[in-house]
Amino acid sequence: MPKRKATVNIGECVACGCCMKVCPKHAISIPKGVFAVIDREVCVGCGKCAKECPASVITMEVTEQ
Repeated sequence: MPKRKATVNIGECVACGCCMKVCPKHAISIPKGVFAVIDREVCVGCGKCAKECPASVITMEVTEQ
């Protein structure tokens, strides 16, 4: 099964924090309140953040790992 990781379109992110609240691994931060940043080493690819994002700027990408 391919692994997935979340990716943020930083140009469209509104830094609302909804993704941070649902991430079970606390892999998401919003430095300086500008846009969400996902720690791809911590992300488990569950997709909860992408489903919760009201701006639909988080996508799940298949990784090679």
